[in-house]
Amino acid sequence: MSTLFRTKSVEQSIRDTEEPEHALKKSLSALDLTVFGVGVIIGTGIFVLTGKVAKETAGPATALAFVVAGIVCALAALCYAEFASTVPVAGSAYTFSYASLGELVAWIIGWDLVLEFALGTAVVAVGWSGYVRSLLDNIGWSMPEVLSGPDVADGFGFDILAFVLVLVLTVILVLGMKLSARVTTVVVAVKLAVVGIVIVAGLFFVKSANYTPFVPDAEPQPSGSGWDAPLVQLVFGYAPTNFGLLGVFTAASIVFFAFIGFDVVATAAEETKVPQRDMPRGILASLLICTVLYVAVSLVVTGMQHYTELSVSAPLADAFKALGHPFYAGVISFGAAVGLTTVCLILLLGQTRVFFAMSRDGLLPRFFSKTHPRFGTPYRPTILLGVIIAVVAGVTSINELATLVNIGTLFAFVVVALGVIVLRRTRPDLPRAFRTPWVPLLPVVSVAASVWLMLNLPAETWLRFGIWMVIGVIIYAVYGRLNSGLAKAAARR
Repeated sequence: MSTLFRTKSVEQSIRDTEEPEHALKKSLSALDLTVFGVGVIIGTGIFVLTGKVAKETAGPATALAFVVAGIVCALAALCYAEFASTVPVAGSAYTFSYASLGELVAWIIGWDLVLEFALGTAVVAVGWSGYVRSLLDNIGWSMPEVLSGPDVADGFGFDILAFVLVLVLTVILVLGMKLSARVTTVVVAVKLAVVGIVIVAGLFFVKSANYTPFVPDAEPQPSGSGWDAPLVQLVFGYAPTNFGLLGVFTAASIVFFAFIGFDVVATAAEETKVPQRDMPRGILASLLICTVLYVAVSLVVTGMQHYTELSVSAPLADAFKALGHPFYAGVISFGAAVGLTTVCLILLLGQTRVFFAMSRDGLLPRFFSKTHPRFGTPYRPTILLGVIIAVVAGVTSINELATLVNIGTLFAFVVVALGVIVLRRTRPDLPRAFRTPWVPLLPVVSVAASVWLMLNLPAETWLRFGIWMVIGVIIYAVYGRLNSGLAKAAARR
């Protein structure tokens, strides 16, 4: 049992990054990290989720829900910032757990992140393909159904656009981190310009009457049944409400998922020039920028149209159409398509870095821990995972599995917060360039907030997540436990 919770010292983790064949090239600045964070967070959530939540759950108070969700993420971000500056090694929550909670927990969270980032990349690629097909339709070009994916085709369908997108992004990641950062910077600039245009243009159509009532009267949610119901309802009998003050918190559990991805920034710690200074800045700055943008967009869209009249599928675009301005609807669709490109790129980046870190520790075959002699990137896992995810995105309809991305992220938040508390007690001597304030209170609050949001997910999501975790534990027992670097070091002694 003691071997299951053996920890890898921070010093050893850092020494491993200095081996020439397994070292990643340091090329990122605080600005690059902030751009990565904004690039992965700002996706379809800002263009779609605001209308759905406003109409069905919170009304104009959706802006408050974004604030609440941003606070929950900020609690986790403060924990991530301490770890990323103290343990500047690729792998994010996986590496942090290995240094504080032990090998088995590290494997579980690493296995969880592999699922989260891989599935997230595939889901986003399919969403990007849908936006591009819509733009092509607007100019009179229609994709054949057989090449539009299983959600569109009658029978077998292969989503060629999603497949090609993932392959192109894989090539960019192999060619170098700095190139990836430059591509991301350009695309994020375009995306932010589109968001800015929407906010400024929308302000001219805001009517104060649409904000009344700002917090609509509470009403009970439709009761779920069976595995479709939230776990909190099945276990505790708690029935969440729509609207009212409690509705704001219910909405926060939904819009939280628009923030998913900021933790990916932590996976690039090893490739940052001055991680002790730049990692906290990149993580916290990107989260702050995105929270402000989400609040601004939600205020604009609920001010343009009364929340009861908003579209659920495309609220911003349809709001402009309803006011006689279809040009802005096209701009929004273009911004969404461009924005999803960076989301896909950075999720794929995070996935390959976690896989690389696990292979360097011996929990996965060390064949995948070699870096490219010229580009300094983990090219082997990047190519392998890029091809697999491209095929999955091309042939699979995975809308029902998208919530697995959410539960995986929240689980990582819980582990990182607990890791901060443990490492403060076990290694108080470590130099910490950034210290999470109010430990252990703040990490405990972060754990409680993340667990509460997890409980609001459907029970079937918990079931699928549990099955994935069981598979991971079996792989660890058969391979990782015996081949890890710590196990081999113990055998030599």
